[in-house]
Amino acid sequence: MNKAKWLRHLDEYSLILIFIALFVVLSFTVEYFFSWRNMIGLALSVSQIGMVACTMMFCLASRDFDLSIGSTVAFAGVLCAMVINQTGSVTLGILASLVGGGIIGFINGAVIAKLRINALITTLATMEMVRGLAYIASNGQAVGVSKESFFVLGNAEFLGIPSPVWITILCFIVFGIMLNKTVYGRNTLAVGGNPDASRLAGVNVDTTRIYIFLIQGVIAALAGVILASRITSGQPNAAQGFELNVISACVLGGVSLMGGRATMSGVIVGVLIMGTVQNAMNLLNIDAFYQYLVRGGILLAAVLIDQLKNRGQAD
Repeated sequence: MNKAKWLRHLDEYSLILIFIALFVVLSFTVEYFFSWRNMIGLALSVSQIGMVACTMMFCLASRDFDLSIGSTVAFAGVLCAMVINQTGSVTLGILASLVGGGIIGFINGAVIAKLRINALITTLATMEMVRGLAYIASNGQAVGVSKESFFVLGNAEFLGIPSPVWITILCFIVFGIMLNKTVYGRNTLAVGGNPDASRLAGVNVDTTRIYIFLIQGVIAALAGVILASRITSGQPNAAQGFELNVISACVLGGVSLMGGRATMSGVIVGVLIMGTVQNAMNLLNIDAFYQYLVRGGILLAAVLIDQLKNRGQAD
């Protein structure tokens, strides 16, 4: 194997190697880190971030991003709780939330694609408006759920593993197939790589971007429903800063901010690294103020690595 090929393979698997090394070091140095209970807790703590990172990956790969997902998570939880309490139907509550999330995503995509308004401004505006709707609908209070069957969604276990973790694994599989094996995935990478060339090749760029945001909204709403089930109520102040954690995990996982490059394996490892570092800091009782510094440093390092990769490819 020549040197160039060896370096390419090293670059391809470097993130996985970093995660393995981090995991091994923490297993030997942090008490209780490698216990089964902590491993389940770690998986559960990253489950919501993991499922939404699957769709944020498509967003970033198409040269866009969505800052409204945290507000969508909170709004979906509140809406689900309110509908269940009004109708007594868990199914209707879940469907209402998923439809609500889809509408938010569709509005984001339509405004960005059709009105040509920057994704930062559009999703920043919807982030504020959707959070406001959650507070208005709930009168600023947590909305408790009276239907105990709803709690099964977020608290049931299969083979000793909580249901949110299984749902996240399913999302990894489904969206990994969508990225690598479908026209939708190829179009997403094409749009992110060169929108103008994609149009000339016959790709409907506007429709692709709208679908990306619509699916993003639905999955964010699903995360909100699961969170509400886990904590037994819809919380209008839930998931604050959630969008930054999701974007950080994706960028750390090698999804390019310049668009056109993304892998599901990278996103999975990015999610796991972020969750593992957070979990280890909690076990070590590191002050929350310092945890902000560490998470910010990880995001900055990921962005710098992304920029260096883009410059290397340009050269």
